[in-house]
Amino acid sequence: MATAEVTVLGAGIFGLTTAFACARSGARVRVIEAVRIGAGSSGGVVGALAPHVPEQWNPKKQFQLESLLMAKEFWADVAAAGGEDPGYARLGRLQPLADAAAMDLARARAEGAGALWQGRALWQVEPVREGWGPVSPTGHVIHDTLTARLSPRHAAVALVAAIRALGGEVVVGDAPVEGAVVHATGVEGLAELSAALGHPVGGAVKGQAAVLRFDARDQPQIFADGLHIVPHGDGTVAIGSTSENQWQEAHATDDQLQALIDRARLVCPMLTGAPVIERWAGLRPRARSRAPMLGAWPGRTGHYIANGGFKIGFGMAPKVAEVMADLVLSGRDAIPEGFRVEDSL
Repeated sequence: MATAEVTVLGAGIFGLTTAFACARSGARVRVIEAVRIGAGSSGGVVGALAPHVPEQWNPKKQFQLESLLMAKEFWADVAAAGGEDPGYARLGRLQPLADAAAMDLARARAEGAGALWQGRALWQVEPVREGWGPVSPTGHVIHDTLTARLSPRHAAVALVAAIRALGGEVVVGDAPVEGAVVHATGVEGLAELSAALGHPVGGAVKGQAAVLRFDARDQPQIFADGLHIVPHGDGTVAIGSTSENQWQEAHATDDQLQALIDRARLVCPMLTGAPVIERWAGLRPRARSRAPMLGAWPGRTGHYIANGGFKIGFGMAPKVAEVMADLVLSGRDAIPEGFRVEDSL
């Protein structure tokens, strides 16, 4: 490959989508991954692309909305470029409602969604469906049509294929670091940046998740009491995730995951008896602000940061990629308030 104009360090979701956006804009791109594609939390199993509630609006929620709305076209472009399916589908989400107060709040939020979601998605209260769906004490659920799913591992394969099809290079191991450098190195990157700046800018949160063999591929996700139940197109359902600030083994699963699986079967009885075919654990990068951390590396000319996608990284990735490509290639700074690296100084 010719000398790279952009080198992306890290082949997780932020690194690969940023590299794809740069390559699509005509840049010569090299991605360098030290371990393996999706070695960190981007190699997980859940893949829920879900919005924040439509109220108390702020730049983070607006950024996420724009990313979720552009996701269908973005992932279609990835698939078209490289010929691999990332497993994207916008099938919505169901949330049970516990009591009359919860129903009143949900209806109020429906009005907020009508104004804030630009008429491009709905948030509505409706009766529980027969068959697939959560147990709901009121017999009603919130149904939003903005939520989508993505297969984390298939998305990584699709992005690598797309980058290479556009003339880019994806290397696992050592390769020259040339041109502008985007650091998208997850938990390790947050530690490196914290050491360089002399104070913590974020850290790791462990998550555990599971995959069950159950075919609900055309059904919406379920979200109940912090638990995601996500049907995927390969005839599996992903369940996640725990959020653990203390742990002994980063990649070990334990009784906390089994409790999550048991809860999922109570929430969605159709999963009772569905076999568990995979258990996963890993560390997710969380910036101090809990928003993605984007922008120039302070004091290092030509170096940039794209990190901190804790829980919302896959949903934010299309917009993160667009903003980072604009910044790196043309100097256009469209990073919203609260997302900047400087906000953690």
